[in-house]
Amino acid sequence: MARHEVSEFLPLSIALLTISNSRGEEEDTSGHYLAKVAKEAGHHIFIKKIVKENIYQIRAICSNWIADASINVILINGGTGFSTKNITPEAISVLFDREIEGFGELFRMFSYEEIGTSTLQSRALAGIANQTILFAIPGSTSACRTAWQKIICEQLDSRYQPCNFTSHLKMNTCN
Repeated sequence: MARHEVSEFLPLSIALLTISNSRGEEEDTSGHYLAKVAKEAGHHIFIKKIVKENIYQIRAICSNWIADASINVILINGGTGFSTKNITPEAISVLFDREIEGFGELFRMFSYEEIGTSTLQSRALAGIANQTILFAIPGSTSACRTAWQKIICEQLDSRYQPCNFTSHLKMNTCN
């Protein structure tokens, strides 16, 4: 198990994107959960949006956020399943400078403990583009909880050792 060394916490600016054809702001429990835990961890929610499952709308929003120097992290929930309407991986993977292959593998390992072999239908993924990290996770609140608590929270904490993703991000952290 890794250890935390004493160092400065760097609050990051996070953009949240919920992909859903049916959820509005009130029903967006996963988006609300991610906003809550990111704030509790000390980060800032720069913007939060909900968009329908449209490859070009998702890609356009993420492209704009990747180009925005004020945004360090993009958290996407929804659209990562195996049905033909789930197109989040196809929408964002072309934007990556580099994919973080281990994220999807690790997420599915933790998810297996909770939902068994159904985790095979999760296409969770992550990558980095223009020094902005993107995490795409399933839209269920329980999947968002698993991803945040077991992977993302530590990797966005500048104090987490032996390594974390903050050194790869734009240095425009929020205050």
